[in-house]
Amino acid sequence: MGTRFYGEGNIGTDPEVRTFPVRDNQPPRMLLRLNVRFDNLVPKDGEIVDRGGFWADVEWWHRDAERWSRLYQRGMRIVVMGKMVQDSWEQNGEERTAFKVLAERVAILPHRMVQVIMDAPQKQQPEEQHASSPEANQEG
Repeated sequence: MGTRFYGEGNIGTDPEVRTFPVRDNQPPRMLLRLNVRFDNLVPKDGEIVDRGGFWADVEWWHRDAERWSRLYQRGMRIVVMGKMVQDSWEQNGEERTAFKVLAERVAILPHRMVQVIMDAPQKQQPEEQHASSPEANQEG
């Protein structure tokens, strides 16, 4: 269970990809992990001021996680939509907790972008068109 989350922030570390094998000759499950500082920008006296933010790990289960990991970069501004959940683990015999975001969507914002290069569209067979729609590409 988690709370709906929508936040904007900057990636703080290089993206990390983890691969988890599955049974029955299925492709492995892919996890993209980002560490993001979500800020709280508000206008004050004609300026934009950060009124306190927080760091959170973002986990995005997606079949193209490896490809996305090459696209996302440290310092990049992104929007994350998903669920915020509390994560618990033990470290050195001590119980630790932190919030993390289970992402449904991660979008790049154009701040500090210099150039965007689009990949050429690929021809698809009619039966592949439905299977490769954005909704079908989302793993949950």
